[in-house]
Amino acid sequence: MAYSEDHIALAAEYALGTLSAEERVQVETMMSVDKDFAAVVEAWERKLGVLNQMVGLVEPRPEVWEKIRTAIGLAGTQDAIVHPEAAQPAVAAAAEPSVIDSPAVDRPTLDGSNVIDFSQQAKRWRSIATGMTAIAAMLVALIAVQAYRPELLPASLRPKATQQVVQAPAPTTAQTATAAQAQYVALLQTDAASPAFILTVDAATKNFTVRKVGAEPQAGKSYELWIVSDKLQRPRSLGVIGSNEFTSRAALAAYDPDVVNQATYAVTVEPEGGSPTGSATGPIVFTGKLIETVPPVPR
Repeated sequence: MAYSEDHIALAAEYALGTLSAEERVQVETMMSVDKDFAAVVEAWERKLGVLNQMVGLVEPRPEVWEKIRTAIGLAGTQDAIVHPEAAQPAVAAAAEPSVIDSPAVDRPTLDGSNVIDFSQQAKRWRSIATGMTAIAAMLVALIAVQAYRPELLPASLRPKATQQVVQAPAPTTAQTATAAQAQYVALLQTDAASPAFILTVDAATKNFTVRKVGAEPQAGKSYELWIVSDKLQRPRSLGVIGSNEFTSRAALAAYDPDVVNQATYAVTVEPEGGSPTGSATGPIVFTGKLIETVPPVPR
């Protein structure tokens, strides 16, 4: 049977113990006639019972008990509690006739005005303190569920989501121009009629891709790409060009844009796996320089 959100919330609050006496009677009546609703209440008790076990028992502080004693009239020095003497058995009275024949002795009249029966009141206050502790533990559990598992709660108990609208600033003209001028290409070749590789560089990320076009495989050898610039002390390796059609790397991230854009890129033939010394050891077979593939954006 499908229940409304009010019924589900009522079952959850019953499990928490936050209902009034009349509402609890209403829920218990519904549970007695509707087994499905009783199952809903039991499900909530299982869910919240696990959370309640994570909260330890909190013993009230001594000053709380002192306030309770004050509230029920037990503060200050207590007068001695006088207990009535137990009546003597009839057999003992018959066995001692001398006591009966003795003159009457005045005994103090028992005054019960200073006898205070506080056991029931103390139990009541102790029960109230325990109940308040349990309610506090339930509230802590409810807050924890709302923060970490709100989907376990009915919609009426879930925290309302807040939406924040953030306005991003519009891109500037310089940013637009940079995005539009982000691609550079170099033909790595020995002459204009026979390009061996095409080098593409993304100016924004400095990632580059080498595409094999006309280069012939070298048995037992590897092609290695180098960046050559008068701003560098010596040519720097950009890695071995793989045997696949495309080779992509981010080896240019450490260089300034001016060095990247104005450098000469060279390919040498090295031992398989690349130069063992970090410097070019084989002949330079292909070279090329980057050119822009997108015209400047008019201002």
